[in-house]
Amino acid sequence: MRVTILGSGTCVPRLERASSSLLVEAGTLRILVDCGLGTQHRLLAAGQDPCEVDLLFLTHFHPDHTGELVSLLFSGKYAGRFGRKKPLILAAGKGLGNFYEGLCRVYGEWVDLNGGLILRELPLDGPFFWTLKGVKLGTHPVNHRPESLALSLEFCGKRLVITGDTDQCPELVPFAAGADLLICEAAMPDAMKVPGHLTPSLAAALAREAGVSRLLLTHFYPECDGIDVRDQAREVFEGPVLRAHDLMTLDL
Repeated sequence: MRVTILGSGTCVPRLERASSSLLVEAGTLRILVDCGLGTQHRLLAAGQDPCEVDLLFLTHFHPDHTGELVSLLFSGKYAGRFGRKKPLILAAGKGLGNFYEGLCRVYGEWVDLNGGLILRELPLDGPFFWTLKGVKLGTHPVNHRPESLALSLEFCGKRLVITGDTDQCPELVPFAAGADLLICEAAMPDAMKVPGHLTPSLAAALAREAGVSRLLLTHFYPECDGIDVRDQAREVFEGPVLRAHDLMTLDL
């Protein structure tokens, strides 16, 4: 598997950090996780075609994770020879149908992909697993929004877990257990904890308790500038700690 960080930022507009998004390449499958502002241009900068995405998974519906969804659907339908030639699966937690219906009330046929959009609303009552093109995917509710889900991906013996936005969530420990890479939000420095989000030390505690191999911190507010978030995490987690930046890639 290859992971490309497309957006390592938040709702705060920044040139160096687009809003939340990342791409996972596993075999022939292209999985986009979240679709914040800047996603399509970051895909192009990474040498990827937005219309080649097979699955778009939304961790939750906040605008910094969904703000470019409409543009992605619109361009996929109306970009002519540059447009989408295959279906797109759009997956998220409870409320996805209502969320998409709301977009349709505003944008109508501009976002319908001529029947090429497949909605998959996922359960929130515990772990849920399914397989797509040889990739085992799993979700688990997290402590942020009612629809919020963490995502795991397993392919060729390697496992990746992405928390999405979350506060402390003990149930994530068994869900992430033994992952080769944990991509975890660390929105604010340790001294500036806010509700609904983790800090580097809290992310590191999750990584330690879950026994993951590597920890990648992401989803940084500007308050993290000038702070060595890796040092804060290393005080708790002994394994490799990485700090995300836009267009970085990691192979598993």
